[in-house]
Amino acid sequence: MIEPLPDLLIEPTVRAALAEDLGRAGDVTALACISADARLSAVFAARQPGVIAGLAGARLAVLALDPQARFETVAADGDRVAPGAILAQVEADARALLSAERTALNILGRLSGVASLTRTYVDAVAGTKARIVDTRKTTPGLRHLEKYAVRCGGGVNHRFGLDDAILIKDNHIAACGGVAEAVARARAFAGHLMKVEVEIDRLDQLEDALLHGPDVVMLDNFALDDMRKAVAQTAGRAVLEASGGVNLSTVRAIAETGVDVISVGALTHSAPVLDIGLDAA
Repeated sequence: MIEPLPDLLIEPTVRAALAEDLGRAGDVTALACISADARLSAVFAARQPGVIAGLAGARLAVLALDPQARFETVAADGDRVAPGAILAQVEADARALLSAERTALNILGRLSGVASLTRTYVDAVAGTKARIVDTRKTTPGLRHLEKYAVRCGGGVNHRFGLDDAILIKDNHIAACGGVAEAVARARAFAGHLMKVEVEIDRLDQLEDALLHGPDVVMLDNFALDDMRKAVAQTAGRAVLEASGGVNLSTVRAIAETGVDVISVGALTHSAPVLDIGLDAA
């Protein structure tokens, strides 16, 4: 079971999306064509196989325009579904439902696409110890929702922002004079609950990276043989994260090197939308 996000965290995004779509005059098509007292029953249904995420966003979009609407989920976030599967049933004011349709489908389709792609990567490394994690390469303003969708697909979240973990990358290293010095400074700064990760792009940097006890070492664009050597050399002294050059044709081989974590920016920056429709019942 995926622990759902509180509505409080989702509603601002949903309302902003509705306001963007309704513009200055509201849904003029619905106002022109639909009677003020008309009701409409419909279903949200998958049109292709995938993993569902974002049902609460669809529900909140409908309820924002018709607080008396009936929205009943049939599927749950994290479910794998086949084409034609009914995800939710809704009965609402017809104008409100049609005005909310695109926002509801945009959120549901986008998050389900992220969840579906994540599940494909997770399945690709099944049987290894490697975990698939996301990055901060997210749609501005949607990070909390997209990272939730990663969890729905069986992935694990990397840090959410710049403030919840220290991640020393190549430009940080260049600015402070070396890998060991950067990690030493980070260790001196970090509180007892804050993780420290350092990125390296060459095997000969590994001992310097480990010198001051980072929690995680990121192996950036390492060749497979160098990853295997890094796993043996580290010998459990830090979590090893593989990053760069990861796609569905390479991820299995990367996992089989023995790394602990594989970060995949594509989960959020390149996930195709899952095709979901709203069909009148």
